[in-house]
Amino acid sequence: MRALAHLWREHRLPLLVFVGGAAVALFFAARLVVFTLYWSDPAHRQQTPDGWMTPGYIARSWHVPREDLSRHLGLEPGPDTHLTLAEIAGARGIPVETLLNEVAAFLAAGAGAGK
Repeated sequence: MRALAHLWREHRLPLLVFVGGAAVALFFAARLVVFTLYWSDPAHRQQTPDGWMTPGYIARSWHVPREDLSRHLGLEPGPDTHLTLAEIAGARGIPVETLLNEVAAFLAAGAGAGK
């Protein structure tokens, strides 16, 4: 405890920088573990598209390039890629089922090519 008190008194800024860096490293390490566990679960691979999913989620689940799926959906790279399929269908003025069928057809045609 004396060493920590000494570091706090004599080297406050470097100690704060070190603690901040360690916190950031721990955050990204935990994030890596969580994402690795999530995507290694077979239940999250090649999921049937649903209205709550985003194009990025589907692209990752099916191992297809996100840009190809976004282009197929008529989306430009940018903030629209975070819209759910239900939101995209609503913006187009079409039923969600129609968009889901489009995505399913794209995946059926390109699922083998993306691997």
